[in-house]
Amino acid sequence: MEKKELQMLIDLTDARGVPGNEGEVREVFRRYAEPFAESFSQDGLGGLFAKHAGTEDGPTILLAGHLDEVGFMVTSITEKGFIKFQTLGGWWNQVMLAQQVEITNSKGERCHGVIGCKPPHVLTPEARKKPYEIKDMFIDIGASSKEQAAEWGIKPGDMITPYISFKRMNDSKFLLAKAWDNRIGLAVALRVLENVAKAGHPNVIFSGGNVQEEVGLRGAKTATHMIRPDIAFALDTGTAGDTPGMTPQEADSELGKGPQLLIYDASMIPHRGLRDFIVGVAEECEIPFQYTVITGGGTDAGAQHQSLDGIPSFAITVPVRYLHSHTSMIHEDDYLNAVKLVTELVKRLDAETVKQIRENV
Repeated sequence: MEKKELQMLIDLTDARGVPGNEGEVREVFRRYAEPFAESFSQDGLGGLFAKHAGTEDGPTILLAGHLDEVGFMVTSITEKGFIKFQTLGGWWNQVMLAQQVEITNSKGERCHGVIGCKPPHVLTPEARKKPYEIKDMFIDIGASSKEQAAEWGIKPGDMITPYISFKRMNDSKFLLAKAWDNRIGLAVALRVLENVAKAGHPNVIFSGGNVQEEVGLRGAKTATHMIRPDIAFALDTGTAGDTPGMTPQEADSELGKGPQLLIYDASMIPHRGLRDFIVGVAEECEIPFQYTVITGGGTDAGAQHQSLDGIPSFAITVPVRYLHSHTSMIHEDDYLNAVKLVTELVKRLDAETVKQIRENV
């Protein structure tokens, strides 16, 4: 991977942006998209999309990652200066304790903290066996009082994000960072925009990021209504099944074996014509891919396909280990092959192809 591309991944994952507070990520996306965008469109909730028209009267194709990551929000400050918080997105309490976080106040200033709880030494033996309740956790910022926390600019509503450093794992192709869900989808959207802007394509592409995916696919509804695409793609992440303890049914995806084609999830059954088209292109171009099923979750395609009069939609995802935690891991080949696949799809989605897809329900 080129140094410039690696820096883009670092900038995207380092950016802080929880549901409803995605501005920092939006500006990173805009900076990288600007050289290849003819214009930008932003919906009322903050979703941002770069437009590039290969053919002004061609079909409209939407490529949407999402800007937000799972995180937290300050809800109150105790008299002794500890921070109480609300989770934003799906968190598992067993991955939260003793993890470092950053609080970003309304001025953009940052305050470092760590998630804490009562020490196990004072818990009963029965309590130690149970996962600690999120409602009983707090964030310690080293303040000695509510007044001192207020002096540091912290107040209810402030954004809290995980804190870790981007790492290439021991000179391998495995990359560790926060917020791969879904900064890697944004990276795919950016690279595809660049590829098709340079090579040409037969459609009008809108490539960008929705907001508030992690709290119910909310921004996908407003963005799809604004853009009114003929075909929509959700570029997201999926679970990897290649770690110890996974059952054969759970182990349907491995890091390094290609992007995932999400053929079923709890939010949608993908459009048959679009699914068959994607599989055909992947096989024709010999791009590795993996089928995957998610029975307990969904992507923005779940909202896209129900918008307007019904839009053929599909989720193409990059497998990730340790989703919805401070530290998640991808394989760079899966990212690069996702870029290759989506680029080839966009290059082939002319008016006649889109017409055939929409008729093949």
